[in-house]
Amino acid sequence: MSQQLEVWQRGPSPEYITVLQPIAHALLQAREEINEYMHQFPTELLWQRPANMASVGFHLQHLSGVLDRVFTYARAEKLTDFQFEQLYEEGKDSAVGYKVNDLVTRFNNQVDLALKQLKDTDEKTLGDYRGIGRASLPSTVIGLLFHAAEHTMRHVGQLMVTAAVVKSKF
Repeated sequence: MSQQLEVWQRGPSPEYITVLQPIAHALLQAREEINEYMHQFPTELLWQRPANMASVGFHLQHLSGVLDRVFTYARAEKLTDFQFEQLYEEGKDSAVGYKVNDLVTRFNNQVDLALKQLKDTDEKTLGDYRGIGRASLPSTVIGLLFHAAEHTMRHVGQLMVTAAVVKSKF
């Protein structure tokens, strides 16, 4: 990986309100790292599961899916049938076979949507109640947005380790 300053070290992003800066920085950092780390990653390694751990393909699908689902809850919306289909498919290759670029592009698009939602988020709504899932588990707008960012970074780290392990055996 190149040695450049992390996104948060480059200063504020003026399009985001101050309280949402860390979330935007984490998502932007995740995108940079995923794009760099997945550049020329061999497609034939996407579904390998070293030590029976989650595959790189799973992490790429899950990263996109979690951002989509959690930001949906932050908007106080219910998940669609398509979102449930994507959740069910996490960890599975498509019938025609995913390419690394397909999954990276999907993640990039989901980050773009999340960043747009962050820009449009009214600070006055951050403490508003949001129910999660069918059980309507309690959270808030800020809680969901923060969780999406930290969950994303957790899976980026896991993806990077898994990718390094499977590439070392290739």
